[in-house]
Amino acid sequence: MPSNDARTLLRTALPTAAAGVIAIAVSAGVAGGKGAIGAAIATVVVIGFMGIGLLVLERTAKSLPHLFQAMGLMLYTAQLLLLLIFVAVFKDTTLFNPKAFAATLVALTLVWIGMQARAHMKAKILYVEPDSEAQKPTKSGSSS
Repeated sequence: MPSNDARTLLRTALPTAAAGVIAIAVSAGVAGGKGAIGAAIATVVVIGFMGIGLLVLERTAKSLPHLFQAMGLMLYTAQLLLLLIFVAVFKDTTLFNPKAFAATLVALTLVWIGMQARAHMKAKILYVEPDSEAQKPTKSGSSS
C-alpha cells in the first residue's frame, strides 16, 4: 500500500475508532450492556465497510483514473445501501440494542466521510506526474 493511501486510511480510521469508543461509552450509559455491544458491532461494521471501500477506490484511481468519479459515486451508494440492509436485518434482534446500533452506524458513517474529505483536502497529491529528467528549454534566438 503506497504511503499516501496508508496515511488517508489512518486519518479516517483513527478518528472513526475514537468516535466509536465514545459511542460505546454513551450507549453503555444510555442502554446498558446491550447498547454497548450494539455500538461496538456498528463501529466494526463501519470501519470494515468504509475501509474496504477506500482501498477499492484508491486502487481504481490508480488503475482506471477515467472511472474514478463514477466508481466513487457507485461505491458510496453501495456502502450506504449495505449499511441500510444491516440496520434492517438487525432491527428486531435481542443480541444488542438496535437503536444504539443504528445511531452509532449513522454517526460513525458521517465521521468517516468527514474525515476522509479532510484527509483528501490535506493530502499533497500531485496533479501532474513529474518527468524523471526535467526537460530544459532550449534557447532560441541570438544570445547577444
